Amino acid sequence: MVNTVEKPAGKAIVIVDDETSFTELLGRLLGEYFNCPILTFSNPLKMLDVLTTLNIGVLVTDYYMPHCNGLELIRKVGELLPAPPPCLLITGHAIDDDDSGMPPHLKAILPKPFRWQQLAGLIEKHWPANTASPLRETTQSLHG
Repeated sequence: MVNTVEKPAGKAIVIVDDETSFTELLGRLLGEYFNCPILTFSNPLKMLDVLTTLNIGVLVTDYYMPHCNGLELIRKVGELLPAPPPCLLITGHAIDDDDSGMPPHLKAILPKPFRWQQLAGLIEKHWPANTASPLRETTQSLHG
């Protein structure tokens, strides 16, 4: 299932989590803070199927999902795209975050539970510098 929070065209925030209600809620909350497309996927393999058609600013993925865990997804994105986007991993599980085994485009691991503002701050921090700010004009930065 793909949900789109309608926003102006440009780089998108892509959220991948098999908990559909969670991705929908997170998409709505982030949609009030950011002025960019927000795409949600409940199946990582379906996201990979359309990966080359997406203009990703930041990819946010859960770790524990059927078919492909979040770390595998991030690695596959790195293999399929010449310039992979910054990726954020959210998880309720302990992960060995030994830097030698982590893809360089994985920028942060955010443990569950978290406040959506924490995720928004990480998205803002890792948004590609060479693109327009994803923030709404009336939004104050959470990043400092």
